[in-house]
Amino acid sequence: MNLPDKSKLSPMMQHYMDVKEQYPDVILMYRLGDFYEMFFDDAVTVSRELELTLTGRDCGLPERAPMCGVPYHAVDTYVSRLINKGYKVAICEQLTSPGESKGMLERDVVRVITAGTVVEDTILDEKQNNYLAAFYYTAKGCGVAYADLSTGEFKLTQTEGEDALKMAENILNGVHASEIILNADGKNRLNPDAVYRVNPTIYYDYAFKYADAYGVLCQQFGVRTLEAYECEDCPLGISAAGALMSYLLETQKRALSHFNKVQKVNQSSIMFFDAATRRNLELTETIRDRRKEGTLLWLMDKTQTAMGARNLRRWIDAPLRDEKAINERLAAVAELVKNVRLRTDLTRVLGCVRDLERLAGKVSYNSVNPRDVLAIGNSLVVLPVVKGILDKAKCELLQSLAAAISLFERETEVVSKAICDNPPMLVSDGGYIADGFNRDLDEYRSAEANGKQWIKDLENKEKAETGIKNLKIGFNHVFGYYIEVTKLNMDLVPERYQRKQTLTNGERYKTDELIELENKVLGAHDKAVALEQAIFAQLRSMLNAIVKELIVTAGAIAEADTLLSFALVSIENNYVKPTIGAKIKAINIVGGRHPVIEKLLGKNKFTPNDTTLDKDCRTMVITGPNMAGKSTYMRQVAIIVLMAHVGCFVPAEKAEICLVDRIFTRVGASDDLANAQSTFMVEMIEVANILHNATKDSLLIMDEIGRGTSSVDGLSIAWSVMEYVTNVVGAKTLFATHYHELTELEGKLAAVKNYRVLVDEKGDNVVFLHRIARGGTNKSFGIEVAGMAGVPKPVLVRAKEIAKKLERREASDTNSIMLDTLGGVNQSQMSMFAEHDETAEEIRKILKETNVERLTPVQAMLVLADLIERANHG
Repeated sequence: MNLPDKSKLSPMMQHYMDVKEQYPDVILMYRLGDFYEMFFDDAVTVSRELELTLTGRDCGLPERAPMCGVPYHAVDTYVSRLINKGYKVAICEQLTSPGESKGMLERDVVRVITAGTVVEDTILDEKQNNYLAAFYYTAKGCGVAYADLSTGEFKLTQTEGEDALKMAENILNGVHASEIILNADGKNRLNPDAVYRVNPTIYYDYAFKYADAYGVLCQQFGVRTLEAYECEDCPLGISAAGALMSYLLETQKRALSHFNKVQKVNQSSIMFFDAATRRNLELTETIRDRRKEGTLLWLMDKTQTAMGARNLRRWIDAPLRDEKAINERLAAVAELVKNVRLRTDLTRVLGCVRDLERLAGKVSYNSVNPRDVLAIGNSLVVLPVVKGILDKAKCELLQSLAAAISLFERETEVVSKAICDNPPMLVSDGGYIADGFNRDLDEYRSAEANGKQWIKDLENKEKAETGIKNLKIGFNHVFGYYIEVTKLNMDLVPERYQRKQTLTNGERYKTDELIELENKVLGAHDKAVALEQAIFAQLRSMLNAIVKELIVTAGAIAEADTLLSFALVSIENNYVKPTIGAKIKAINIVGGRHPVIEKLLGKNKFTPNDTTLDKDCRTMVITGPNMAGKSTYMRQVAIIVLMAHVGCFVPAEKAEICLVDRIFTRVGASDDLANAQSTFMVEMIEVANILHNATKDSLLIMDEIGRGTSSVDGLSIAWSVMEYVTNVVGAKTLFATHYHELTELEGKLAAVKNYRVLVDEKGDNVVFLHRIARGGTNKSFGIEVAGMAGVPKPVLVRAKEIAKKLERREASDTNSIMLDTLGGVNQSQMSMFAEHDETAEEIRKILKETNVERLTPVQAMLVLADLIERANHG
């Protein structure tokens, strides 16, 4: 609907329209008493999206303005639902109370809530960071920055060269940002599939200008230069980070003291994944239904704290490539595995530590409540115990984590004494400062609780001292408390009584003692609440002064918790410490297991397998039927390699792992109808990405390359890809295929060896043994697998009949097809060797000796390709 002319609206609605003009693209929640109201288009939208009743309000127009509202105490629930639907919400709060303002209450927007700026515990997932990311695209490269408003984490990096955009997308994909802002050029460049299902928002281009961005960061950190943060060589990253900080300050409208530094991401020390690899390995969510259960993260999460769980996810999303750092983690895990006392004590104590990262963020954000402060206090009490336990460790990493933990002795003592055991959540409610902490507060509370009795006691005292038996102490809003004496007893009134009012039947008096008591009793509750709020503000200020150290301490505890989780999951599942480093040139796994599937199946039900990828076997060609375990086997190798680089023990009897720069996967079939891409197109895009970006230090998992097109085309592509990966890229590769013809590459391509999944055939029944052995196979058992899937028996019987006919037809047609094919080659290709009679004659001799009747058409083409290759090198 069109918005009305403001001049015709009531004063309050005019103010609403003034505010709405400043925030045209967000839902404006306007505080009116105990509700947040929405009007006009916002009301219609929210009513539809949240299924709320749409009402109306008289605002000076002939028709009532559409309106809907939500109660202030439950606003987080409604905001969360709107955020999840892709909306932004501006909170317009009452800045004055009815008693403070003679006219209309002052109101203004106090913050804008977006998907990447949520800080409410009721909305956030405690085990996952909530990142806001900034992406800056230029012709020279890309800048990326990301931050978590709830914890103060803030990082930047940049990518350059031909693959700058792809690398930036991989970084964003690993971050799982809830919201992304970018410059106008970046909007047209960024692939939506690479940013974890987030619709990026264009932000002001000037915010990305280097000078402006640099200045914003310096102002935020209170410095003149960014040299201390070692990011001066990342100008594009600085541009992205400065724009991100500008966006945070603009939307949150407050100081954000927990953002006191920015960390540069060293790309050479981190293993990045593309979206396909994250999806295929099911690192943090399953492919089918995007659940956490059944993922590597789910399996490895034995953390005791929320911040440890978030750190675990960060480590899985970004495995290390730094040999020293990896082995430091492995050494820490090894000590925790061996030292039962250390492990047990740490498990027990870490369970008492609350989420100090986000609590520190709430202190900085000025949204901390009494229960949060109690949680901080309870955690601070435990810190000396945690530090003492880690100090006893022998390994360097655990000792360094102990050194990073501050003790905050003064703050611990103050908070422990200040907050009561079961405080209310709201500061405005009062009742959260402990008895005995402040003498004045204790007196107010005593007056509030005992005031009536104090007045009654004083009345009895005055009766006894004056002898006036019908003396009474009363109260009204004009005079407050007073002593009333009838005219019959006027001669008994002592001189210390101060006359205040004459009545028809008597007089009213005050005394110094009554006035003092009145001051204590009247307004005791309001005075107590006001004093509590002042005390709480002092506590908040005290905690805000230690936010920086508190975040460092929280980070150390999170890392210790993650290492403990590695130890616990390793003990529970019988994992071993891998040997990993630059001197190792192979991947050698004995008795390897897929950790997640093993866990889901149960103990001793998973079939282990060995893997050797070295200079003699750089590429494994794996054949065997569907459902026999080829994909599981390849994924388990990738996951074991990944776990070793994360710094965790691995599911195997023994593992020697070389340093891997990237893991690539091409597994499964999927289409992208939204972008008009078929299953085969998606497959080829993923293959192209691998071939362009893999190096000799990469690990490739390639499953069923070329299955989305005709047999001839598919086999040709698979063959060519195998050659390219082996001869050009030189990466360690697991290549599963149903093109049995590819087994012929062993002996023709260096370091290619055949492996197969063993199958036990018993008549018409097939038993998959899930074991990998040397050699190839020429059967796929497709019809048998169809039977296992529940395909009706008549269909299976008919399929076998058709298969036999096709095999006979193939055999009968082979000779003519082969001769036609080779004849065509003789005519069209022999001219290549016109000046080389000896070579041409050699080819004719080989063709004459070839038993073409035993070859399939595809095999014949492969023979032909081999002959041409031999001739070209002859």
